[in-house]
Amino acid sequence: MLDTYTPNITQKVISMEDLYNKKAVESNDLISSVAKMDKIPLKIFELAVSCLDIENPPKDNAVHISKATLFDFFKVNDNDKHFRFKKALTNLHQQSIFEVKEENEYGKLKYKIISPISSSEWNDFDDNVRIKFTEDIMPYLIDLKRNFTQYLITDIMELNSKYSVILYKWLSMFYNQYEVYKDNGQRREDQLEKLKNPYIDLKELRRITNTVDRYTRFPNFEARVLETATKEITNHTHFNLSYDKVKSGREIVGIRFYIKKVSPKVPLPYKDNSKKAQKSIAETEKEENEIYDNALKSKYVITLVKNDLIESVDILDRRFMVRLSNTIFPLYDTIQKYKGLDGVIEHISYVKSNMIDYDENKKNIIKYLKVSAEDYMKFIKTNNI
Repeated sequence: MLDTYTPNITQKVISMEDLYNKKAVESNDLISSVAKMDKIPLKIFELAVSCLDIENPPKDNAVHISKATLFDFFKVNDNDKHFRFKKALTNLHQQSIFEVKEENEYGKLKYKIISPISSSEWNDFDDNVRIKFTEDIMPYLIDLKRNFTQYLITDIMELNSKYSVILYKWLSMFYNQYEVYKDNGQRREDQLEKLKNPYIDLKELRRITNTVDRYTRFPNFEARVLETATKEITNHTHFNLSYDKVKSGREIVGIRFYIKKVSPKVPLPYKDNSKKAQKSIAETEKEENEIYDNALKSKYVITLVKNDLIESVDILDRRFMVRLSNTIFPLYDTIQKYKGLDGVIEHISYVKSNMIDYDENKKNIIKYLKVSAEDYMKFIKTNNI
């Protein structure tokens, strides 16, 4: 059967205001791949990725974005915007290729060339644009248990160079790990320093920016890639960025970046009407850090780990732990009110022993734990026990 577009959809069409605090999540293998596309197609792809609900991924691998959102995201407001919009989507399909390099369990490298977008569809009578991902790209975007990076999509909105986008994602990959490990004692100070101030070999930097055969003289490369990206990332994202050139003899062989995280530089115009946006990103992150720290100390987490319902990689994922704390722990608090802590522990053990399709349910463990706890509370109240 043909995969056809219908305007009367139930899936949410993403508006500009929805993008506040929305994060793109990608496998580190994809972050380190070569994106063979220009700035606009690359940013459309990143925007589409941020619209994916990774906990409940669409069965058709498609996201729905408002045309107005696309115009606002790229600051297009002239009379020619519809033609430019169509041209940008055409370029996305013609140019969007990722060259992915992966390492297997034996340390051997394997290579893939992936076209990430299957189709783009829209019409003249509504505001919806449907962008469908290919089957090959989806494993790099959803159900990621480890080795992934997330970043605010609004951080790349103001970046005008594709090199800035590529470098910002690469830097986020390291800084995210630094934030995870800095307070849990699992990395030495020298290891944390390497994550906060990552080094990259010049040949590898040219590979990921797809400039192996461009700007062959280093001064040109520095001006077009390094200086431009450093300035844009510092001016428009959460990172203050600087770098040093690393030499072997007289030859420049690598770059050492220095990252300092700060509040966003430019307020987003659509935030004024958003109640959710009244909190600064810094305040939100402070709250999430407190929730994360408290979650790590919770007896519920200890019991969930003992029952193999969550894993060590889950504990290192701040976003996962914040959702777990906000969604599940209040339910466990209610169970504890009726049955005590032993009742919660007994319930968790029961949940594990009664998971019929364990691997399938583990893919969305928070949803499974929520349904199980709600059912148990209904049973308690109905039977007055």
